[in-house]
Amino acid sequence: MSVLTDLIYGGSNAVAGLVEGAVNDAIAKYGADKEIAFPDTAYCFPTIYAATGVKVKTLGDLPACVGVLKSLITNQEDLGQALNAGLATAVGAEIIEGLKYVEGGDPYANESGIGFVPDPIIRSLGVPLVTGDIPGVAVVLGKADNAADVVSVVKDYQSKGIMTFMVGDVIEQCAEGGVKMGLEFRVIPLGHDVTSVIHVVTVAVRAALIFGNVQPGDLGGLLTYTKERVPAFVNTFGAIDAVVVSAGAGAIALGFPVVVDIDLGENQVPGALESVCDHAQTVKKSLELRNIKIKVKELPIPVAFAAAFEGEIIRKADMHNEFWSSKNPTAELVVMRELNEIEDHKITIIGPDLADAKDLALATYVEVAGKKMQVDFESVIERKFHAWFNYMEGVMHTGQRNQVRVRVSNAAFEAGLSVKHFAEVLYVMIMDEFDAVVDKCQITIITDSAEAEKFRDEIAMPRYAQRDDRLASMTDESVDRYYTCILCQSFAPAHCCVVTPERLGLCGAVSWLDAKATNELDPNGPCQPIEKKGLIDERTGRYEEVNRMIAEATHGAVENVTLYSILEDPMTSCGCFECICGIEPVSNGVIVVNREFKGMTPAGMTFGELASCTGGGVQTPGYMGHGRHFIASKKFVSAEGGIGRIVWMPKELKDDVAERLNATAKELLGIENFVDMIADETITSDCEELYAWLTEKNHPVLTMEPLM
Repeated sequence: MSVLTDLIYGGSNAVAGLVEGAVNDAIAKYGADKEIAFPDTAYCFPTIYAATGVKVKTLGDLPACVGVLKSLITNQEDLGQALNAGLATAVGAEIIEGLKYVEGGDPYANESGIGFVPDPIIRSLGVPLVTGDIPGVAVVLGKADNAADVVSVVKDYQSKGIMTFMVGDVIEQCAEGGVKMGLEFRVIPLGHDVTSVIHVVTVAVRAALIFGNVQPGDLGGLLTYTKERVPAFVNTFGAIDAVVVSAGAGAIALGFPVVVDIDLGENQVPGALESVCDHAQTVKKSLELRNIKIKVKELPIPVAFAAAFEGEIIRKADMHNEFWSSKNPTAELVVMRELNEIEDHKITIIGPDLADAKDLALATYVEVAGKKMQVDFESVIERKFHAWFNYMEGVMHTGQRNQVRVRVSNAAFEAGLSVKHFAEVLYVMIMDEFDAVVDKCQITIITDSAEAEKFRDEIAMPRYAQRDDRLASMTDESVDRYYTCILCQSFAPAHCCVVTPERLGLCGAVSWLDAKATNELDPNGPCQPIEKKGLIDERTGRYEEVNRMIAEATHGAVENVTLYSILEDPMTSCGCFECICGIEPVSNGVIVVNREFKGMTPAGMTFGELASCTGGGVQTPGYMGHGRHFIASKKFVSAEGGIGRIVWMPKELKDDVAERLNATAKELLGIENFVDMIADETITSDCEELYAWLTEKNHPVLTMEPLM
């Protein structure tokens, strides 16, 4: 191992010297009191914070960190010690990258990479990571001797849904090779300097802090979490130097195996550092090393199909066809039938194809039958259309029901995509994902405007109305069971949601009907029924059976939960919540902030700072993660007075929930246009100014009992 350890120590010592000099130069130029921070994070310098508990806020905080870095480099002929030196390289890389932000602004503005990945992006990745839409994370760095090799590997990862971060000249090689890049394609260029690899390391580190409730300073807990719960690995292309080897040692210490495309001979470490010189085997070996299993779906369509294309934006200049409810009738509908009423895999197209017209109607009519199928599952299947259509490369889908917009790119059309392929995608995916309840599936797609309008008005709209009436009557009191949801336990082992008709999962993606369907599809899966037994306190929503199921699901980490209180044993949060509700003590109310909002709140904390004390499966009285849809629920913090407590939220969020929240307020409070009484950042983010504004508006919170 002497050659390998010598390389690791050589790289880590070189980085240590570079870092020490850079820190001293920065202090000499700006002064020790100069503030320094990565953008939009509550975790300062995340790697240093997670490993040591130290919050780096000024340049003067860095010399001590350099001392810690140097202490990890023992130069002892021992692989374990050498891996610690690799961690030192990671710390050094974080400091070097952090110094790029010392003057503020975006040091990557003129680069092909994005640099630091903000907290909200990591939280937004929580759901696809735990559901398997993102089954793993690849780090691809270096410069391939043959550009076609790295292009092939990255495209393969993309087709499998793997999130890929790139460092070095591989960025240009992949761009020139036609790889679609950006967060929306899950292929993310970080930067050219090898130190920019720290930006993917901090993603893993913050996952431990955000989702895993790993405490800052618990290095052992951090390394255990990243090894066991962050399915990441590294591929290097081309020649490697001592710094790259040292950075790779840091990755191995975090539990991320490294695959290189040069022959290391006896310097390989089985399961951690391996040579794969045949690039046709790179992906296979990398996935094996992290035990990532990909279920490949073969679809009879001429374009790629993967979750990586879900965020693809098709601009007007790149668009060949558009189906849009503003121009032509649209509707998406799933209806349950008897087994003898439909023919399996029958596909009917009524109207012109993509080659015949640019603007088309689009009525998508899916009829399903199965011995275990239920009417309640119709809308669950229907909501999946959005994701499945977006998984097609060159197709963009927005909206639902009768308000739909679909674009098809020129490239997809030229590849041979037709309307029938939309139907084929639906058939394959429904029969695959809903095979436990669907035995037959028949699909009709209508692109003729007159026929689509007739279908929408005579069949789809009445069905939507029936469902709305059913959902409107569905309350927590009207059902005999709730459901657990532990999907996020792969990242947040101490967390469990309780999903009720009036409170969906905090990620915003799991409704009571979704949980019910999930349980039917997989009786031993993440959603288990909770019988409504042993009511302890109706006001707070405390049940003996809920507590028992929560304690069982969290392995005793959480023993008591209320469904309707923010103060008494509030429900835990994993970290991928859409919003946070927190107490604003001056007004005696609560604020609600969504993860997209980057500004300050009247509570004196940003979303990231609020989230840092709310996620990871912990109960924090006074704070609660939740979905957007829950804000307008009659059960929203109902134990403390309900929606009348809401005093502030960001304008974008307020506008989004206004219609539903106003309707609830009119019913519960007798107030018209209640949203106009709620402040936002355009009015004030100061607590004293907020109180004065609420007084002027005669907000109902001013007459409520004190929260504390």
